[in-house]
Amino acid sequence: MSTERAKTDQTVGVNTRLAHGPHDPRSQYGFVNPPVFHGSTVLFPDVATLRDRARQPFSYGLSGTPTTKVLEDALDELEGSAGTILLPSGLAAVTVPLLAFLSAGDHCLVVDSVYFPTRRFCDGTLTRMGVTVEYFDPHVGAGIAALMRPETKVVFIEAPGSHTFEIVDVAAIAEAARQGGAVTMMDNTWATPLLFRPIEHGVDLSIHALTKYPGGHSDVMMGSVSATREAWPRLRATQLQLGVNAAPDDTYLVLRGLKTMGVRLERHGHSALAVAEWLAGRDEVAAVLHPALADFPGHALWRRQFDGASGLFGFVLRGEAKAGEAFLNALTLFGLGFSWGGHESLAVPSDLSDRTIAKGPESGTLIRLQIGLEDVDDLRADLERGFAAARAA
Repeated sequence: MSTERAKTDQTVGVNTRLAHGPHDPRSQYGFVNPPVFHGSTVLFPDVATLRDRARQPFSYGLSGTPTTKVLEDALDELEGSAGTILLPSGLAAVTVPLLAFLSAGDHCLVVDSVYFPTRRFCDGTLTRMGVTVEYFDPHVGAGIAALMRPETKVVFIEAPGSHTFEIVDVAAIAEAARQGGAVTMMDNTWATPLLFRPIEHGVDLSIHALTKYPGGHSDVMMGSVSATREAWPRLRATQLQLGVNAAPDDTYLVLRGLKTMGVRLERHGHSALAVAEWLAGRDEVAAVLHPALADFPGHALWRRQFDGASGLFGFVLRGEAKAGEAFLNALTLFGLGFSWGGHESLAVPSDLSDRTIAKGPESGTLIRLQIGLEDVDDLRADLERGFAAARAA
């Protein structure tokens, strides 16, 4: 299959598209991977071309290179977006679009189950800028229209919600935001564009921490923002005004990870569901927070919107805080560390003290699990060690 067909023929499977596009090996002497361009200065053939450099595909390293363009094109193809910017972290992918579309005096609505660093930026930098930030219930749906104000310019959502995995009605919220004159931004890191495509549901800007599943090996930090045709010019202009882009070697690592993201994500999802179902049968577990479980409160909405589940979910361990600490300290395969989406399994206790509405469980220890690529039987055995330590605490 030629790369050109893989880029344009949407009837081929997603793994085929990931494996073949969008780099054309014929453009670089047949090498199957794109070269890594390390560069700042771009030379122009004459003064007229230099003065008209906005028409050139590349004019300075900060605005992009052939390496970054390959990744931008790949993400646009997956997202169905008009343009994508790359940034040096997932958090930067959250903050840059917020800076692009908010000014002093504006009102910003943010889902209460949002990733804590996003909240920290909203309560810190945005508030200092003179933006009013208001948090809303993740289950509000179309009712968000009642929260809109004339000065509301952004509605920011994340689905599923961080740590507690609430599912929001994306299309209903995006439509209410559009009717109120606001843009909708969505952190879609949990699902990736393989399992959910926000722009198809009315979202204006789709945000990803490429650090997670696209990178896939816990060795790179990067973020992306993909925009509709209407939102793209302002997003791109803000990126250039702030002077941030992704490094060439990091871009290459994400491009390499993207080739196998489909098969890895399938493995993460199947293993996570198997572990979640096993945990649901344990007496030590008060609740399992996984959208693919039939008894999860947002399961029907998840099935209506998403094409699958990834490897991140939570559960509530019964008992006092010391039992939760003993459980985590006893784990040997599950590492105690932040981030997720890599090859290794991770566990962290969840702190929801920043929440005002979506406060989570009233008792027990909420633990977030990232299920990696290990064998499920080995992960269950490791969790058994944790349960034994919790009982003895």
